Amino acid sequence: QVQLVESGGGLVQAGGSLRLSCAASGRTFSTYAMGWFRQAPGKEREFVGFISWRGDTTYYAESVKGRFTISRDNAKSTMYLQMNNVKPEDMAIYFCAVGPSMYALGRGDVDAWGQGTLVTVSS
Repeated sequence: QVQLVESGGGLVQAGGSLRLSCAASGRTFSTYAMGWFRQAPGKEREFVGFISWRGDTTYYAESVKGRFTISRDNAKSTMYLQMNNVKPEDMAIYFCAVGPSMYALGRGDVDAWGQGTLVTVSS
């Protein structure tokens, strides 16, 4: 079982940048695909993007493509979300998750969730 802890959330101005981290514990971290999801107030949780277990393949929601970048460092058991040109509609609680594959994550087949970190965007 993998345990996940997000960090790096906070207040950012529209147009600014923020980097979120997701630290994992558990010896099998490197075998999981990972992803970021977010949930805005009054809205359902939606996917932001996924990364393969080797980190060589990524997939993004259209709303963040070209602005957000997901990466991972398996040696540090950490995944990152670099958020650039942040928009007011990016304001949400961001969750990281692990699953057996990117496809599985897209289907909601999640093995573990983090507790979430709040991103607030000021305009």
